[in-house]
Amino acid sequence: MALQRGLQLVTLSKVLRILVPILASCVCLLAHADAGVITLAPDEPIESRFQYWEDPGGEATLAQVLAIPEAEWQPRPSGKATFGITDSAYWLRVQVRNQTSRDQLLIAELAYSQLDDVVFHELAGDTLIRRFSTGDTRPFYPRDVDHPNMLFRFHVAPDAAKTLYIRVATQGTMVVPLRIWQQSDFYEAAANQQKLQFFYYGGLAVIILINLAVFLTLREKLYLFYALAVFGYFLFFAAVRGFTLQHIYPAAPFLHAHVLMLSIPFLAMFSILFCMEFLKVRSHSPRLYRALQAMLVFEILFFLSAPLLNYATGIRLAAVSAFVFFSLLLVAGPVAWAAGVRAGAFFTLAWTPLTLGISATAGRALGLLPENFFTEYAMQIGSGLEAFILTLALADRLYREREQKIQAQADILQQQKARHEAQDQLNEALTHDPVTGLPNRNRFEWMVDQQLKRDPNGRYMVGVARVTRLKEVNRTLGLERSERLLKRMAQQMTELAEKLPMVHSTQDARGRDERVYQLAGDSFGLLVDVSKAGDKFQVLDNALKQLAEPVMIDHLAIEPGPRFGVASYPEHGRKAALLIRNAHVGMEMAPHGHYESGFYSSKNDIYDERRLTLMSDLRKALRLNQPELHYQPKFSLATGRVTGIEALIRWHHPERGWVSPEEFIPLAEKTGVIKHLTRWVVDQALNDLKSLHATDPELTVSVNISARDLVSPELKGLFETRMKRYQLSPDQIIVELTETAAMDDPEKGLEALEALAQIGLKISIDDFGAGYSSLSYLKKLPASEIKLDRALLQDIDTSDSARMIVETAISMGHGLGFQVVAEGVESGQAARLLHRMGADLLQGYWLCRPKSLSELEQWLRVERKATRLQRLY
Repeated sequence: MALQRGLQLVTLSKVLRILVPILASCVCLLAHADAGVITLAPDEPIESRFQYWEDPGGEATLAQVLAIPEAEWQPRPSGKATFGITDSAYWLRVQVRNQTSRDQLLIAELAYSQLDDVVFHELAGDTLIRRFSTGDTRPFYPRDVDHPNMLFRFHVAPDAAKTLYIRVATQGTMVVPLRIWQQSDFYEAAANQQKLQFFYYGGLAVIILINLAVFLTLREKLYLFYALAVFGYFLFFAAVRGFTLQHIYPAAPFLHAHVLMLSIPFLAMFSILFCMEFLKVRSHSPRLYRALQAMLVFEILFFLSAPLLNYATGIRLAAVSAFVFFSLLLVAGPVAWAAGVRAGAFFTLAWTPLTLGISATAGRALGLLPENFFTEYAMQIGSGLEAFILTLALADRLYREREQKIQAQADILQQQKARHEAQDQLNEALTHDPVTGLPNRNRFEWMVDQQLKRDPNGRYMVGVARVTRLKEVNRTLGLERSERLLKRMAQQMTELAEKLPMVHSTQDARGRDERVYQLAGDSFGLLVDVSKAGDKFQVLDNALKQLAEPVMIDHLAIEPGPRFGVASYPEHGRKAALLIRNAHVGMEMAPHGHYESGFYSSKNDIYDERRLTLMSDLRKALRLNQPELHYQPKFSLATGRVTGIEALIRWHHPERGWVSPEEFIPLAEKTGVIKHLTRWVVDQALNDLKSLHATDPELTVSVNISARDLVSPELKGLFETRMKRYQLSPDQIIVELTETAAMDDPEKGLEALEALAQIGLKISIDDFGAGYSSLSYLKKLPASEIKLDRALLQDIDTSDSARMIVETAISMGHGLGFQVVAEGVESGQAARLLHRMGADLLQGYWLCRPKSLSELEQWLRVERKATRLQRLY
């Protein structure tokens, strides 16, 4: 029994000796296999890990790599590796498994732009799906992603796996930080990184430009040396990060290595020159000066020979020279500081973080320090701090060197100021008002003319304000109170103008801001820069309203009654005197819209002698029945027939020839002659319609009225008496007015239109789309027809947007219950388009130009025999 038990123990021991090594090998292989596997799980971050294999000869093919035993692959759980400067090629392997329910769009990133040759192999199982080669010895494009790093895009289907084999070879430092990204995460991270890079390079660029500007101003070579040294850092880091290859010479990778090698001695040369000049080394440390001179000669020789060296030799030489160069400059700061040079403290403080950054970067490149954010960006951080501190040092130096010169200049300026003050006191009496202290009209005219000369293509407005009740206050309360009122108004205008950036400001010889000017005893002026106003005219208008508020003088609330006028440059004049004159005229014109100011208009300038006589001539012409009415037909798209006509006034002056209605109608409205003109037009149009009924009894006539006519109490009676006289029914007469006229006084206008509609007259809204009327208000009007403004139809046959606007306007009009008339139709193509869009009536040159009564009668007889509807097809 004991013997049998002993045999069992011996057998068990042999079995364990065999199984234990086998199990250990399996565990090792499993660990090696898992080291290169990345599993994608829902809502889980992607880990960074890979396996690598060193290819000393650098000639292994993918087939050979696939046959390498699992045990020869070395794991890298951190996903980052630094192998230093080596001639070997390295193969990286990573498998990505997708355990999610959707396709994963991924990017494999080697976050080091200085790798010479990188080849990505994408495999599904043992099948090669895609091969992609890149690296900084190849042209930058094409790349999977427009980015300096080595990137490869691929996707993994749900419950599938892909394996990447990446071959990396480089003559420089072998740094391989590999990471797998979701595409969206990568683009977001890249955008954030670009912001930091933009901040860094932007800061260096600003420092370069500032120092170049100082150099060009002062002609001191110190600032030129520093600007070129910082430019060397700029070029070096741009090349190291791959930005120069990406943006400057993407098709010439052979330049990349040369630019990188040249940037190192370039920045060293000018850093040494800056150091010698800034620290004044020659004056306090001859030995250090000689050492710096020797280093400068070496860097010059290195710069000249760099294009002839191969990349590996050049990089090694650059590393050695950089070590000596940075060590030497690190010593130079304390030496100068100890010698009592103030700049030595700044230089030591600036060079310390840069030296630490260089050391960390070198340690990373040689494989002595790990790959992390600090070692990757240490040199950039150090150089940024160095540039910032030295910029402060230069500012301190500049301030101290210029302090005495500034003081001397200040003394000279003080003497000149005393002379100027005496002259200014004399000018003060000649150019300023003695009551308010504001600059006077002479000063205002000079300022305006000077500004218009400086900016002849600009847009300006001259504004004037007049205190209309000043004389009344003077007579009632006395001169002393009226002057106090004037001072208060001047002070208030000045305070308001200071808050308005569009008000042009200038300074007098004493440095006082001038915005408001006193043009006369009760008038003020200012200049508005339209380009600075934008859409802020309402702000200016609100300020004018504040000026109209009562002013308290000795417990009395006095209404100043200001009025405001505006003239525009260059439309209303090119000289200050003319603009001021026209602004005064504009003051007497009724303000338009919601604004307080009266805008000058040459059409409404009643002080023009020619226009004054024109109105008297019009009155005479009406008495003698000299004006004529021409008529333009309106064509119905539903019946294909002419259904109405519009009355258009024409006036042939015996001396001036034909006078445009656009010239005399606004003046007639301004002077009151419009009342007589409207009476004449209504009488003549209805009389002519009675005659035309012999040709077409169903014909209607449209008569235009103005905003002033609309609120006239005589308008309704005028139509009633004329309809009775000529035996016409109300539905044969259409009253046309523009939507702007309807909005001039909405409440009274609505009452007047309702009164006309009650007697049966039809109402038509003319020029629809040209004004800014409220649709809710138009809906209230008792109108039956709207006429689309001709400006909407100008390019309807060539512009899609114009057709869309017109079609929308037609639909809107129908939706409000109106018939839609399209006026200004000048082509058959436009007519056909309007027909398809649903317009009801057409009017324009395509159908017929305006004709006299006799011409129209003959035209209508011909028209009745044919249907115009055929022209639309």
